[in-house]
Amino acid sequence: MAKPDPEVTPPGHEPGPAPADALPDHWVARWLPPAWQPYARLSRLDRPIGTWLLLLPGWWAIALTRPPGTPLDYWLILLFGIGAVVMRGAGCTFNDIADRDFDGRVARTRLRPIPAGQVTLRQAWIWLAAQCLVGFVILIQMNGLAILLGVASLGLVAIYPFMKRITWWPQFFLGLAFNWGAVLGYAAVAGRLDWTTLALYAAGIAWTLGYDTIYALQDKEDDALIGVKSTARLFGDRARLWIAGFFDLTLAGLALVGWLAGLGWPFWIGLIGAGLHMAWQVITLKPDDSSDCLAKFRANRDTGLIIFAAFLLG
Repeated sequence: MAKPDPEVTPPGHEPGPAPADALPDHWVARWLPPAWQPYARLSRLDRPIGTWLLLLPGWWAIALTRPPGTPLDYWLILLFGIGAVVMRGAGCTFNDIADRDFDGRVARTRLRPIPAGQVTLRQAWIWLAAQCLVGFVILIQMNGLAILLGVASLGLVAIYPFMKRITWWPQFFLGLAFNWGAVLGYAAVAGRLDWTTLALYAAGIAWTLGYDTIYALQDKEDDALIGVKSTARLFGDRARLWIAGFFDLTLAGLALVGWLAGLGWPFWIGLIGAGLHMAWQVITLKPDDSSDCLAKFRANRDTGLIIFAAFLLG
């Protein structure tokens, strides 16, 4: 089949079929006009799990750093929620621009809007700029340190799509970008950074290495054919062992955070709950079953919410 012209929009902006890993009967398909649906899918609004995974480290930091005896800063919680939606959308849009040739050759991604010809390259760049503008408006509501850190995060977002071409560890670079919210959230509340921030950030990176290796297991055969690298391909039959190791490092990092912050017993109960949830993922994981890998990957939203509750109560 001929490759669609990147500068020609198909008549009617037909949304076409949704990618295989999108949620069935999602509101994007039910409520949005057909001409808007490709942009929503470009931002992965039909796959909210990525937004949760980007958002939760920021919420962890907000809950962790709130002064004792004071209520949670719900305005900041809301800002981070909106910011996670638009900046995850911007990151996915940039990723699709960078990967437009690869995506058309992978079964799970060939129906994304750019390779499917539903959005032109020019339209994708305009949509990216619009989302970044909204993100910047949200960012300037915070203190000066948080604004500087938010701008600095763009470098991590920019390099990630290219890492799968030059390193077997693109999941590590995703972790650097996806957990920057922990640093940003800490600075937004405390107005400073310290060793607790570093420990929280490192724990989040280890968590991402675990759950995104699970995600990458879905694509390991297609990735091998087109030369895309990932930890799933690197680890091979030892993937389950490595995932368990990354989750162990996550728990160790979070335990260090709890110790440094002097958190109370509810935090430790919550951390045990998160550990049991991670253990369930590893024990029941079916590495050669794409649907099971996707389900286990999505289950990490609940892992992150358990950790958020632990920080909130601890």
